[in-house]
Amino acid sequence: MTQTKTNKLTLCAMFMALTCIATMFFNVPSATGYTNLGDAFVLLGAFTLGPVYGFVCGGVGSALADLLLGYAYYIPGTLLIKGGMAVIAALLLRCARGGKKAEFGFQFLGALLAEAWMVFGYWLYETLLLNQGAAALASVPKNILQGVVGLVLALLLNQLICRIPFVKGAKAHE
Repeated sequence: MTQTKTNKLTLCAMFMALTCIATMFFNVPSATGYTNLGDAFVLLGAFTLGPVYGFVCGGVGSALADLLLGYAYYIPGTLLIKGGMAVIAALLLRCARGGKKAEFGFQFLGALLAEAWMVFGYWLYETLLLNQGAAALASVPKNILQGVVGLVLALLLNQLICRIPFVKGAKAHE
């Protein structure tokens, strides 16, 4: 196993754990679930590790939090929605060409579209599969707030973690 592969696996485990912890311990419960800070780490995992590892970090870390918090009926939706967020953000970041400003712009756009997918995905999951009707619509504002906070936090934290040599080593060979 190469050093880069080891770095990626280690970072994946770390982002999965951080996503789970941020989701579990920094949340506000509501009637249809909870609002949390986990989205920031879903996006950071995607920015750092790309779409495949990002899907695993974001999807599994968030689904694990649902399991541990007693929201097992959200696990399938969360796995696909949060994993999908990571794929969207990572694929858009791969389009970045032209230096740091372009990269930041694609990070912002990727995070924005990923969070829009999250809001839509949970509305759809709650409406069609959980049959929550009006409650699903009522959860949209809290999901938008969660998305905005996650986007801002991810963009700020990404500026810091990009300076860590271990993280740079994993990104260098995407």
